[in-house]
Amino acid sequence: MSIQPKRATIYFAAEIHRALRHKAAETERSVSDLVNDAVRASLAEDAEDLAAFEERAAEPNLSFERVVRDLRRRGKI
Repeated sequence: MSIQPKRATIYFAAEIHRALRHKAAETERSVSDLVNDAVRASLAEDAEDLAAFEERAAEPNLSFERVVRDLRRRGKI
């Protein structure tokens, strides 16, 4: 079964669009492929961040003031 791509209109700043067109020509890929890869990478990074947040959910919260006092006490600032 083939999944049909969905169409969307995206507005780029002129210099970004120019850079995308040049990169597409240099790499012999379409602008659409470049944008899809960039969005996929961004979403994968978001998924990694969410997983890290879940892993650290049980860690205690430290106040900013406590962190600064601790840094000062240890001579770091």
